[in-house]
Amino acid sequence: MTDLRNTRGRLRGGSRPPGAPGWGTGGRRRVTALACVPLIALAAVGCGRNGGGGDDAAAVKYPTRTIQLMAPAAPGGGWDSTARALQKTLTDGKLVTESVEVTNVTGAGGTLGLSQLVTKNRGDAHHLMVTGLVMIGGVLTNKSPVNLGQTTPIATLTAEQEVIVVPANSKYTTLQQLMADATANPTSINWGGGSAGGTDQILVGLLAKAAGADPKAMKYVAYSGGGESKAALLSGDLTAAVSGASEYADLVAGGQVRALAVSGAAGIDVGAGKPAPTIKESGYDVELMNWRGLVAAPDVSDGERAAIIELVDKLHASEQWKQTLAAQKWDDFYRSGDEAAAYFAQESKRITEVLTEIGLAG
Repeated sequence: MTDLRNTRGRLRGGSRPPGAPGWGTGGRRRVTALACVPLIALAAVGCGRNGGGGDDAAAVKYPTRTIQLMAPAAPGGGWDSTARALQKTLTDGKLVTESVEVTNVTGAGGTLGLSQLVTKNRGDAHHLMVTGLVMIGGVLTNKSPVNLGQTTPIATLTAEQEVIVVPANSKYTTLQQLMADATANPTSINWGGGSAGGTDQILVGLLAKAAGADPKAMKYVAYSGGGESKAALLSGDLTAAVSGASEYADLVAGGQVRALAVSGAAGIDVGAGKPAPTIKESGYDVELMNWRGLVAAPDVSDGERAAIIELVDKLHASEQWKQTLAAQKWDDFYRSGDEAAAYFAQESKRITEVLTEIGLAG
């Protein structure tokens, strides 16, 4: 598994992330074991990976009706594609006999969808939501009255490299050329990507800082879904766009956009037939991976929570999900139950620190 900790201004891979005593309390940098503790709005459960074990899951039949799976963003982006991949694996793989319905709730870095899950769906185990690093930033930058600590953590699912792209007819053929202009005249570059305070804007800020520019001076346009930022880039409204690598693979393969760099530790092919260089190989000491996960509505019972986790464990182990990861070029970044809750807590603390450092929070 990849640790996405921030180390001296870099976000990079490493060992397993530290544990934390629940969601929203933060985490220590070094621990020897994951504590057995109560979780959000739930009675204390048995210690273990799934925070309750198979006995609780076996006592609850799940699902008993349609699963409502929310993508808290517009169609075409990473949350939407993750939700639809989950839907397809659950139904085509016959992991459930009930139907799975995907809905999109757009706006404010996913916090409008989060608010709906917390306030309208409380106690309903058949309401699930895709989440991730972007939502943590969205809660901070939008000063949301609700936060992820009010949901029921189920699992982390994937991690994905970011890609920086420009139109195929752009004068920029390397990241160095783009950042030279961005440093000399920040207002000359229109950056675009996902929600304010999300992974895409964090990457722009870290790039600016690594290049010696003021992150606050970067012109960044936030879009509610990947489809909108693609349209803006192709129409010429944007100089460069940032998104998950899988979201631009079709346009890179079709020759409509050019990939300048990816954000992981090693280059990957994002549609051009050869690996794109990394940001670090381009001369900027930045690494960043965008992770996505799954939560349930608050106040579900211990048995329901255990049953949902058991179902998602089966999904993760399925051959179809492995094929989906490969096809989408998503890294397997799976942990469930208590381990997921601990990771979410640590990420809430880390992203707050990063956004404060680059001037987007605090």
